[in-house]
Amino acid sequence: MKFVVRVFLLLLLHCGSAFSGGHEDLYLIDAHSQADSQESLQTIIKLMDKAGVRRTLLSARHNLTSGDVAKFAGEFPSRITASVRTKGGAYQENKSAYYKGLDQDIASNQFGAVAELLLYHAQKGSKAPEVIVRPTDRRVLAALAHAKKQSWPLVLHIEFASLAPGERLAFMAELEELLVQSPEQAFALIHMGQLRIADVQRLIERHKNVYFLTSHANPVVTESSKQPWTLLFEAGVLAPDWKTLFTKHPDRFLLAFDNVWPEDWGDRYLAQVAFWQKAFAALPPEVAHKVAHSNAERLWRLPAQPVRGN
Repeated sequence: MKFVVRVFLLLLLHCGSAFSGGHEDLYLIDAHSQADSQESLQTIIKLMDKAGVRRTLLSARHNLTSGDVAKFAGEFPSRITASVRTKGGAYQENKSAYYKGLDQDIASNQFGAVAELLLYHAQKGSKAPEVIVRPTDRRVLAALAHAKKQSWPLVLHIEFASLAPGERLAFMAELEELLVQSPEQAFALIHMGQLRIADVQRLIERHKNVYFLTSHANPVVTESSKQPWTLLFEAGVLAPDWKTLFTKHPDRFLLAFDNVWPEDWGDRYLAQVAFWQKAFAALPPEVAHKVAHSNAERLWRLPAQPVRGN
């Protein structure tokens, strides 16, 4: 809790003066988060208002269905974009219900995105099991076919740093094969793919259709987790080498938080936003706007948000 309080103090110190010199109209879009209960849904809009997040691409997990999130998005169409649910036993066990659910959700025209596909997910205690799905698996190709028809990015969850060295190389080779085979399709790696900067730079320079979501790559997560997440921050600010890469390739990075559990929709969320507000204030305005919101608007064809007060 001391860590969270320290972050809130940081936010209070910077929020009044951080956005100036071209940053005044900056707003945030969370390109991927999740909710697991009706209780979580009831807190989201209030927290978004408090954090300055204008829109969230939201998917269901655990006790919620895609229909629950679609209904929620219908109540707040300018704030929530519903993502087709992919997670669950049907996906992990490659059952027909997974494919049927994809088809039905897409046909309903209630969704504006498809949620992340778990390709490699290391076990996280008792909350989340290990998941292994190859990038060329039929489950991935089915979601890819829908993403292409809808002109949506396909979000892939591959924890490269958690893979054994041989498997890491195999997953990377298959990922790059996927990128090459669908050059006009956007692919986004959630959690920065758990990659280090050299691999991120190499993928960006080799493939024009790969993007990176910044979820789980800030100190609120990295300092409280034993997982080998990508470290974008250094001493509380965006690390110089990452700042350089963001500035060189501003079209390739998108803000995301990937909130999942009820405890994520609270102080942890606001603390993460505080770090990113400080990071955006230190970036050139045109870079900050792209990462904070306009890349998501471009890739998912979302309407630009009006400037407050206009």
